Amino acid sequence: MTFKKTALLILFGTFGAHAYAADNAESKTIPIETYDYATKLDIEHVISISEPANECAPVPVRMTYEDSYGERHVLQYQVMGTGCSS
Repeated sequence: MTFKKTALLILFGTFGAHAYAADNAESKTIPIETYDYATKLDIEHVISISEPANECAPVPVRMTYEDSYGERHVLQYQVMGTGCSS
């Protein structure tokens, strides 16, 4: 019984690793768009948002999302860093 569980764990682990690698490969080939106020946004589903840097200044973050046509985009925009003490 433990052999079956181990085999299933390895099998499902490889699927997860493959999906992770596919996501990373896709994001490398998608051009990064830079946001400004004239940018027309069509965000159907947010996939991920990067963490802002630990600085007390505006820093870039990237959002990966899918539009209403199912196409994946990467948008870079500025946010205030998390290093400011209040």
